[in-house]
Amino acid sequence: MQERDDAGRSEPMAEAGYREVDGQQAAEATISWWSRSAAEYLAEHGQFLGPADFCWCPEGLRESEAQLLGDLGELRTARVLEVGAGAAQCSRWLRDQGVDVLASEPAAGMVTAAAELDTATGVSVPMVQADARALPLAGDSVDVAFTAFGAISFVPDPAQVHAEVARVLRPGGRWVFSVTHPLRWAFPDDATVTGLTANRSYFDRRPYVESDSAGRPLYAEYHRTLGDHVADVVGAGFTITDLIEPEWPVGNNNVWGGWGPERGAFLPGTLIVRTELR
Repeated sequence: MQERDDAGRSEPMAEAGYREVDGQQAAEATISWWSRSAAEYLAEHGQFLGPADFCWCPEGLRESEAQLLGDLGELRTARVLEVGAGAAQCSRWLRDQGVDVLASEPAAGMVTAAAELDTATGVSVPMVQADARALPLAGDSVDVAFTAFGAISFVPDPAQVHAEVARVLRPGGRWVFSVTHPLRWAFPDDATVTGLTANRSYFDRRPYVESDSAGRPLYAEYHRTLGDHVADVVGAGFTITDLIEPEWPVGNNNVWGGWGPERGAFLPGTLIVRTELR
């Protein structure tokens, strides 16, 4: 659920496009971008997300209706982990429902924003600042893990995220994640009908990179085909139990980067993958 502008950059963007880049350098730069951009991001999208609500995607699918993690009765007896939590809005909703949940997030600015939302809502979420590829948790210590557009798209090695989640999950544990629908990468980032014409290869896996005048990455997102996502999770030891492609609902007039009602009527914008650890 990303929409970018110049607000959070320490240096102005000089170039943007699809190119190869040093993966670790880009991942660190992207974490810094999210840290600097936390306040602006929440000012723009916070009302749609809600301070203590669980939104899976720009289509507006809420966990309260979808129950992709399981019913609340089951969750209240489980240990839940949110990966790439941002300001922990999803975890805060779960916490308010009586669920034992821990949020993890690598960007310091988002961790600070989460603490501010804790104070504003009166719902405190336990949180750790950590890269999703190196979670500070013991093995077999979590029953359910999830991320709503966090972590997976922002690292060059998403298979490592799945591997870490598999490590901390107990056998039979559930892992649910939402990402930009892979099909979208073949189309321009335009929410109008102009964005309905493919302009690049679906199989071009070069990341989208924003760089400064010296060519240093400021921000990066990585493309995985549907087959790549399947291979990643199966390779980490998961069984896929469901693939969800939320349709754009009537009445949702929100425009968020490349998501909006015009294009949403024709093309999927989000893929949600529901899995269980074998």
